[in-house]
Amino acid sequence: MTNLTHLDEQGAARMVDVAGKDTTEREAEAEAVIVLSQETFDAVAAGEAPKGDVLAAARIAGIMAAKKTPELIPLCHAIPLVKAEVAFEMQAERCAIRITATAKTVARTGVEMEALTAAAIAALTIYDMTKAIDKAAVVEGVRLLAKSGGKSGSFVAPPLRSMRKPVASPPRGRPAVLMGEVAAPVVAPHDAKRQAFRAFMTSRHLRATEWAKQAGVPAAQIYAFLTGRIRAIPDEIAKKLARAAQVRPEDMFK
Repeated sequence: MTNLTHLDEQGAARMVDVAGKDTTEREAEAEAVIVLSQETFDAVAAGEAPKGDVLAAARIAGIMAAKKTPELIPLCHAIPLVKAEVAFEMQAERCAIRITATAKTVARTGVEMEALTAAAIAALTIYDMTKAIDKAAVVEGVRLLAKSGGKSGSFVAPPLRSMRKPVASPPRGRPAVLMGEVAAPVVAPHDAKRQAFRAFMTSRHLRATEWAKQAGVPAAQIYAFLTGRIRAIPDEIAKKLARAAQVRPEDMFK
């Protein structure tokens, strides 16, 4: 009827008989991306989301999901996993987190679904951990990156093509909207300072809540500046933050 191995001659679903296949080492890597708001991304990066350590929870969830894949995907075989890993890449330029999941086995069938399930569940866990501040987060690009072993051999995914529709050119004088971001022809001074301030925090591993507490200022002022709700941190607060970080106020914005 078709070349789909999960269907029999009558088109009924079945679990594929792999008894005749060789037991070999097989490995697969998959990815998923979740796009967050600026506020949510900053909170996750600083480890200050309302529910706690988002990435730690997502990593454990992804590993557990890989182990439970046969219980979630009806026709998957139960196979012994010898490796299950989940890693994260923080993409600050678009407030996104790229999740990569790797699964490995020595068995008669592959681990593509285990890797894909781990990546997808890790992304959904990030959503669950942050939905209190960002219900509009988007999970996208769940796909297999590579696999090795088995009769079909190795596979490496081609470069990802964008599925988004092109955006019409806006009227002259307005910035163009591309991939959900604003690409302005000139970066406003306050935006440049915001980027520098964020880079300063990252380079010194400063967490907004702890830093604000040390400086004796409201953490809300830091978040308001990082998320663009205010254009600048008031001078007095900036001086206190600089004193706590043992730098000059201008060093935080260059």
